[in-house]
Parts: sequence; C-alpha cells; structure tokens
Amino acid sequence: MVYDTAHELARTVWPAVPSKPLVLVPVGSTEQHGPHLPLDTDSVIARAVAERAAKALPGPALVAPTLLYGASGEHAHFPGTVSIGHEALCSVLVELVRSLSLWAGSVVFVNGHGGNTASLGTAVPRMREEGHDVAWTGCGVPGGDAHAGRTETSLMLHLAPRDVAIDAAVTGDTRPVATLMPDLIAHGVRAISPSGVLGDPTGATAGEGRELLDLMVSRTVRRITEGAADSRGHLVAPGKSPSAAENGVARR
Repeated sequence: MVYDTAHELARTVWPAVPSKPLVLVPVGSTEQHGPHLPLDTDSVIARAVAERAAKALPGPALVAPTLLYGASGEHAHFPGTVSIGHEALCSVLVELVRSLSLWAGSVVFVNGHGGNTASLGTAVPRMREEGHDVAWTGCGVPGGDAHAGRTETSLMLHLAPRDVAIDAAVTGDTRPVATLMPDLIAHGVRAISPSGVLGDPTGATAGEGRELLDLMVSRTVRRITEGAADSRGHLVAPGKSPSAAENGVARR
C-alpha cells in the first residue's frame, strides 16, 4: 500500500509538525483471520481508514504509527495471534494520549478490531476527564459480517490483494454476532468456528472493498467533523443520541 507521507507522523521531522494538529491513531490487532486473510487485517484496514480520513479532514491532521497489538483473547487458540489484553491495552492508550497531548490539539483513535472496544471505552473517558481532547471511532459498516467474512475479505482484496489467499477461503459460522457473543466470551472463536471465520467470504471482490472503504472513510470524517462523543468517548454521527451504540467516536 502507498500512503501520502505528508500526513504520516513517523516520516515527519519535528520542525515540520504543525501547531496543535489532529492526530489519528489507528488501533488494530495481530490475530487470525481465517485461512485466507493475514494476521494484520484489522491493522491494515484501520490504517487505510485513518490515512484517507486525514487527507479529507479540514485543518492539519497526522496519522500516527499503527498500534499493531490489541485485546484479542477470543482468538488465542489460533497460532499467530498476539494479544496484550485489556489492561495492557488500556495502559498503552492512556499513555499515548498523555504523550500526544503535549503537542497535539486533539486525538482520535481509529479502531479496526471489535475486541479493543472495551479498552477504548475505559481509557478514553478517563483521558477526557483529565481534560484531554480525545475520542474514538470504529471501522464498522451497516450490515458488515463479524470476522473474516465478505466484508473484511473484500476490503483486503482492495487494500492488499497479494496477502489474500482467496482459494483457501471457507464459510464459517454465519449467525449474527449478537447471537454468537455469549459463546465467544465463554469459549473463544475456535470453539465456534474451527476455521476462525465468522461469516461467509463468498462473493467478496476488490470493487466491493473499495466501496466499503469509501463508506468507512466518509463516516469517519463526518463523525469527527460533525459528531459528538457518548459517555465512552465514542463518536456518533450527527443526529444520533450520544448514547447510541454505534462503533464510532466523536471529538469534543
């Protein structure tokens, strides 16, 4: 993937950092995504959304290096998964905000992994209470499947096609994630889906992935520019109640 380095914090020399910029921090994971998608799928998607959103937002915006490890305990029974857990992730998020706030105007975490939401929902309100301008948003889209299904497969066919082993793709458990959640919490993904797939990647295309990414970016930009944060520091779209359970974030 090729990024616009004008927005990349890691490639910026310190005198070129703009005054009080918005910093987008992609939060991903290193975890199994079935037999056909790479372990960094969540990180790749979160990074792509953050990078494209930074280019579309008004005012100076930088994209920080991606946080590649998250809370992925539900995938722990699959080789390759690396999880730092809820408490460690909370600590990392807190210290990132405290450090960034020394020079950044505001911080928005762009989250690509559902397992990270509990940590974000704990750390971000704590930082807002300390007076930091921080919020978080997710990369979900309406109707998207749970894990390594058509949604993520299409996105990765668009973003990193060489990393997709499409011939190895299989259908997993296709029940809604709300139905699966009790068993996921109690037993983990492998007990429910030996392949690690929660959904059906059949029919995934790069074209659909491009459309999904465009939707994710537009939703992210709208939440940041016009939305409001709920009690968890989670940005919700304009016109929605701040208590709405939508996987996004809002700036104060």
